Order: sequence, then structure tokens, then C-alpha cells
Amino acid sequence: MPRTKGDHEARRRDVSEAVWRVLAAHGFGGLTMRAVAAELGATTGLLTHYFRTKRDLVAYALDLLERRTAARPRRTAGPGVSAVRAALLDILPLTDEATDSNRVWVSSWDTALADPELGADHARKYARSRDKLRDLIAEAQRLGELSPGDPARIAAGAQAFVLGLVVQALLDAPAFPPHRQVELLDDHLAALVPTPGG
Repeated sequence: MPRTKGDHEARRRDVSEAVWRVLAAHGFGGLTMRAVAAELGATTGLLTHYFRTKRDLVAYALDLLERRTAARPRRTAGPGVSAVRAALLDILPLTDEATDSNRVWVSSWDTALADPELGADHARKYARSRDKLRDLIAEAQRLGELSPGDPARIAAGAQAFVLGLVVQALLDAPAFPPHRQVELLDDHLAALVPTPGG
């Protein structure tokens, strides 16, 4: 009996889930055709229908990571510092799902650094994230909730802070449990709030 489009789409979803499970467990260093095939309970030959090369698999995994990250529920907050705080909290590994996603992101850095095209794509993604943060910061400044200054520079510093906190939380979870991550972020934001009469 011929395979239908629905069969193909269902198989593609199965492949996506298998890729994600391998990434969450082993990172990009463990992402191989053989590992995905084993997770899928299939042969590597079947995977060649989806990925001709290991690089195709990696590019697909990076795209899958971005799509899953974009689809994750986000905190809602009003304008100003609350919106900046919510956007930064959404980056941190505060839940199991966010921890898995961050583990995959961090493991992707080595892959991106080794491939100029993938590296440039990563740089564009982080730049877009900074731009969104810059706009939130500019609005908070307009409302008088953050000190004056170049919002792009403040956004770059905030992004660098949370990404550094992500790495520490992943490497030493007992020292950086969720409540401590939130406290440290709040300390960082407090330093950006104008002081009365200042």
C-alpha cells in the first residue's frame, strides 16, 4: 500500500522528537545519525531520506531548537521593567523544559563556532534577541523605570549576564537553583534602576 502524505508527516514528527531527545540527553556532541536512528528504533538508512549528511542533521537540529524555543510559553508582563524582567526570566533554566532547552543551546555553541555559516546564523539569532531586549529597555527608560543610557549597550550587558548565569546554572545546579537565579537577576536589574534624587 502506498504511503500517504499523513504517514510522511507523522514520520517526520517522530524524527523531530527523536532528534530532540538525543539533543536533550547528549547535546550536539552526541548528535549522530546512529544515535537518532537508535532513538527512533529505525535504521540509519531510513534517516538518509531526511538528512543526506551529518551537517544536514545538525542544521535541522538547530532549526528545531529555534522553533521549540520560540514555541515555549512566555511570561506576560506590563510595560517597563516588568517586561524586561519577564524577557530575561524566559531565558533562564528555571524549569525542566527550560533546562533541557538551555543545555541544547549551550551545546550548540561549539558546533556553531566550528562552522562559519552556522556561527553567523547563531550571531543573527542573538542579535535579534538583543534588539527585542533593547526595545523593552528603551520603553522602560521612557517610563522612567530604568536609568538613562544607551539601551543597546544595556541590552548587550543584560544578555551577557543571563547567558553567563545560564552556563553557571547548568554546570552547578545546586549552587544556582531557580530561586537564586531569580535573585541574581533581580540584583542585576536593581542596579539599573534610577536612585531617588540621582
